[in-house]
Formats: sequence, structure tokens, C-alpha cells
Amino acid sequence: MTIRPILIHPDPRLKKRCDLVTDITDELRRAADDMLQTMYDAPGVGLAGPQVGLMKRILVMDCVKDPDAAPKPMVLINPEITWSSEALNTYEEGCLSIPEQYAEVTRPAEVAVRWLTLDGTAEEERFDGLWATCVQHEIDHLDGKLFIDYLTPLKRQLITRKMQKLKREQARL
Repeated sequence: MTIRPILIHPDPRLKKRCDLVTDITDELRRAADDMLQTMYDAPGVGLAGPQVGLMKRILVMDCVKDPDAAPKPMVLINPEITWSSEALNTYEEGCLSIPEQYAEVTRPAEVAVRWLTLDGTAEEERFDGLWATCVQHEIDHLDGKLFIDYLTPLKRQLITRKMQKLKREQARL
């Protein structure tokens, strides 16, 4: 497994809609393993393909926060939300592609999601709490949308400027 570099906003790849996965290959399985390793190393609870430059509809997540609980790594290929609750939840979100920036985002409190596993099996599950927030955040990435797109233009612009400055500083290192 390899830890892959995470793209930092603004990067044009983060604003592009990803292609459907049409074939689950060994290369895709290795990419999923790399993505999980990268996510855990960051550390984060979710990571989508475009964040590591993979422009396919694949995401990984593990929202188990309790250090005594077993991890629950999940790989979702071609995920789609099939149902959303009317009830909403507001959660302070962050993003590995927008480091050290957080903002409250309101989303459906529960969602049902259908996806393919790495062996091509169709799965469907209902998520709530942090899991629901995370899966919606990561699916947004697959559609070229970032959590800051839910913010006011001014807040979004401030965060974007901070990220541009961070990228300039990193380039000097």
C-alpha cells in the first residue's frame, strides 16, 4: 500500500465530475487500498478518488472514532444516494483537500446509499450521524462539489485564499 498525495483546493480536478467505474480491476483494488491507507494516515474519516487524482466514482470511509472499537473500512464504487430523510443535521465539516478549515454544513440526517463493492456485489445501506454526513461529503467530491460550496461566497472566498497561500508556501519548501 502506498500513501498518495492529497490534492489541495483550488485544484481543477476537485471541481470535475468523476467517471463511472465500468470495470473493477486489480489496479482499482490497489487504488482503494492506497486510498484507505492515505485516509488513515491523514488522518481522516473519508476520501474520494479525485482527492488523490483518481477521476473515478470511488470513495473510502471509516467513521469509527472510538479507539477501542474495531475499524470499519468501507470502499464504495459508483455510490448513489437513493433516499434522503427530511430531517436535517448540521455538522462541522472539514476536508483533507482543505486542511485546517472547518465550517458547519447542513445535510439530510439520514441517507440510503447503493454502491458496488470491490468484488462487484451491489450493496445498499442506510447511514445516519457522522456516517451520513461523511458519505454525502464524499459523494459530493465525485460530483465536483466541495463542502465550502455550501458556504456564503465571502466565507468560500476567504477559505480559498487561505488554501492558495498554503499551496504557495508548500511550493517554496
